[in-house]
Amino acid sequence: MVGQAEIPARPLEAALYLVATPIGNLGDITLRALETLAAADVLACEDTRVTRVLLDRYGIRQRPTPYHEHNAAEAGPRLIEALSEGRSVALVSDAGTPLVSDPGFRLVEQALAAGIRVVPIPGPSAVLAALTASGLPSDTFLFAGFLPVKDGQRRARLEELKAVPATLIFFESPRRLADTLAAMADVYGERKAAVGRELTKAFEEMRTGTLAELAEFYAAADTPKGEIVVCVGPPAAEAPLDAHDIDRLLLSLAAEMPASKAAAEAARMTGGRKPDLYRRLMDLKADDA
Repeated sequence: MVGQAEIPARPLEAALYLVATPIGNLGDITLRALETLAAADVLACEDTRVTRVLLDRYGIRQRPTPYHEHNAAEAGPRLIEALSEGRSVALVSDAGTPLVSDPGFRLVEQALAAGIRVVPIPGPSAVLAALTASGLPSDTFLFAGFLPVKDGQRRARLEELKAVPATLIFFESPRRLADTLAAMADVYGERKAAVGRELTKAFEEMRTGTLAELAEFYAAADTPKGEIVVCVGPPAAEAPLDAHDIDRLLLSLAAEMPASKAAAEAARMTGGRKPDLYRRLMDLKADDA
């Protein structure tokens, strides 16, 4: 049911359908997603109670079966068996696009290994919703999921991602948000960032600023409620070295290692060609002779 209109669902071919569902506002579901949920022979979901709210909203009479990280080892083979028997299976997460921070990738891996067709039914995504509203570069981005809980491990993970030339996107718990932003400010410095909270819901919030500003704000505020997405801008592009800088680098390296190795190291650091840098180093040494 969409409004007062009753829409018949067409039969589905046997396949595994990955159905994106709303991340908050139930009006964000697509017609194709509704039709798939209604027509599937089997509807697998993270939490049947959460999915039931969506089904009831649109008058879909399905009996969803649970598939989540705690029962994937048992439920997965049953779903693959149903697919192998020629039945259609729709997979949904509690919110957003399946397989993003949930165990659905295992089911897809098993389905593909068994020669079963996998069909994406695209739609809402907290990652893309936050990115597009953040004001940060969106041409290249990396979704890094949840960071480790322990501070040392969290900072180590942030260090691993420090040089990635892309906007970084994280999910985070409201309880850890202030600590995570403080760690990000320590590791990444004054990068621009955005915190999205309760996206598409009644109390939606998108707060922007530097990491230090955001860390200070959430450290002083009450613990926020709802689901959190943190976007961090990419590192600033370093200015290319000019010829004088390269000459100084070559001479500095040559003072500590053989000329060939110095040229190779300079090539690694600057992106230049080793033969060209080696010839330049030989010219510099000749001028000093």
